Amino acid sequence: MSDLTALIDALPDAAVLVVGDAMLDRFTYGMVDRISPEAPIPVLRVQREVLTLGGAGNVACNLAALGTGVRFLSVLGDDEPGRTLRQQVAERLGDADGLVVEPGRRTTTKTRFIAGSQQLLRADGETVADIAPASADRLLALAEQALDQCAVLVLSDYGKGVLTPALVTRLIDAAKARGRLVVVDPKGRDYSRYRGADVLTPNRKELAEASGLPVSGDGAVEAACRHLIAGCGVAALVGTRSEEGMSVVTADSATHLRAEAREVFDVSGAGDTVVAVLSAALAAGAELTAAARLATVAAGIVVAKVGTAVVRPDELRTAVHRSGWESDAIKVVGLEAALERVARWRVQGLRVGFTNGCFDLLHPGHVSLLSQARSACDRLVVGLNSDASVKRLKGETRPVQGEGARATVLASLSSVDLVVVFEEDTPLRLIETLRPDVLVKGADYTIATVVGADVVQSYGGTVFLADLIQGQSTTRMVERMKR
Repeated sequence: MSDLTALIDALPDAAVLVVGDAMLDRFTYGMVDRISPEAPIPVLRVQREVLTLGGAGNVACNLAALGTGVRFLSVLGDDEPGRTLRQQVAERLGDADGLVVEPGRRTTTKTRFIAGSQQLLRADGETVADIAPASADRLLALAEQALDQCAVLVLSDYGKGVLTPALVTRLIDAAKARGRLVVVDPKGRDYSRYRGADVLTPNRKELAEASGLPVSGDGAVEAACRHLIAGCGVAALVGTRSEEGMSVVTADSATHLRAEAREVFDVSGAGDTVVAVLSAALAAGAELTAAARLATVAAGIVVAKVGTAVVRPDELRTAVHRSGWESDAIKVVGLEAALERVARWRVQGLRVGFTNGCFDLLHPGHVSLLSQARSACDRLVVGLNSDASVKRLKGETRPVQGEGARATVLASLSSVDLVVVFEEDTPLRLIETLRPDVLVKGADYTIATVVGADVVQSYGGTVFLADLIQGQSTTRMVERMKR
């Protein structure tokens, strides 16, 4: 565990180059409450839309979330989805200079229509054809420059035409000439096109198709991997086996790592997370089995999230320390992680509540408020004022306890499901971002004076005023302590 923790700490010092098929993933969420009169199909009443990077772009986003340096190269069409994808890459990765525009090409877009937790339909728009020779030459030139700063080259092949056989060979040759490792997330049945690569990461289905051999059980997986190693000229395979874990196989050794997931909610993009963590760990200097072990932990985390998600270093550290992932174990999180958790609860049909405060010295009044808040919803998020925020609101002598201590105490309560520290004087930004179904404050407020009440009511949420226990006040407690 200490070795894996040290490896996690080293990830920000590594750098990885990702080349492959970029995709724009669009998730359209809504509700179905009637059948169309035009045809026997459900009518989706759209409530929100989420855009994210898929394919090789998701590998790059996972690397960025780990804090690892990442350079991302791909080819887009000169179309609206391409421009949106470029904007997403710039926002998520810092720049989009590695994206080559090819006129006449259609940017790969996958649109998923989801009602509650049920996906109704996926609509794909794409060009599945080899990129033009000029685009391949441009990608190679950019890759050769990036390889001077990156320790690992990742080829994320989704079979959309960016990684042509000729370009794959040239990229691997360029990496090997510089002493770089090459990790490939493969596609298709012919893995000989990746000859010279250090690691291939097929899933169980891909392994069976490429080898033509059975893959049930450790022995069969080893045999299938070694068949490909011998026939395709690659150094190792890391076979991902879903709930059975992961197998690390070379010509003369095999290690089988069991899955870390406690709950599998959504496997979308889990393979991308595995490739990202594996390549980042290798770039940080880890040997292959240790890198795969960390990737197994990461896979156990990401399958408990919704959609094409990422894994962050703090989640990895907690999972390693606990020898596994417990989906509700981490209660004190940042805003991005809170958004992921809330999205997951919503897909499960749970009502999300929100309350906030300084909670400096926890007293029975606080406990009662939180208990009443939790009774009004299925999951309760608590917004906690940061130390700087409390000082501005309460004066230089406050808080008595730091935000870390206050958050820990709140997280220990069964009525609290999530704690998010915020820096502002009010939780308005948190409320606007998380969009709780229920907003809870004490009855010393009126609905008109509750911060965020108008926001919550605007989309159909409710505001609940909890009863107060008379005589309970942190300020009074502090005054008594001074006597």
